[in-house]
Amino acid sequence: MKHDPFTVFTSWAGPLGAMTLAATSRGLSGVWFDGQRHGPDTSTWRIDPAHPVLRAAIQQLDEYFAGQRTSFDLPLDMHAGTPFQQQVWQALLGIAPGATASYGSLSAAIGKPAAVRALGAAVGRNPISIVVPCHRVLGANGSLTGYAGGLERKTALLSLEGAALSTAPHH
Repeated sequence: MKHDPFTVFTSWAGPLGAMTLAATSRGLSGVWFDGQRHGPDTSTWRIDPAHPVLRAAIQQLDEYFAGQRTSFDLPLDMHAGTPFQQQVWQALLGIAPGATASYGSLSAAIGKPAAVRALGAAVGRNPISIVVPCHRVLGANGSLTGYAGGLERKTALLSLEGAALSTAPHH
């Protein structure tokens, strides 16, 4: 994964567990639950809890979890992904709070209806959890499908946003 050589990071004790947040000169580049799949290697990054983007992200995440914010207003750096991944991550930003989309509808929305599996892989590699709302993508029958941060967290995030959850079985 390519990252700006000047990536800075900090840790945050969020209500769903410890998280690592990263930023580059372009903006917020990562929000990961500690231990999640596809998490970052921070060994070459500099710890900087005072970085203005990281401070703003933590403030907005606090407001989100307190029910005072439904969307985020942060500069984002999604350059770590391939052009296809960036297109998918951009499409995720179009799913409104409290709404959900299926992998199929999302792949159709980006003009690649046959690319459902590739889209699913790109959603799973989204580096900016919560802020870029990959948790709002559900299976075709409305079922909760994989989430790199764990299905319990996906359920909690959707419940916090007031999304109508299906009683379909989890996969």
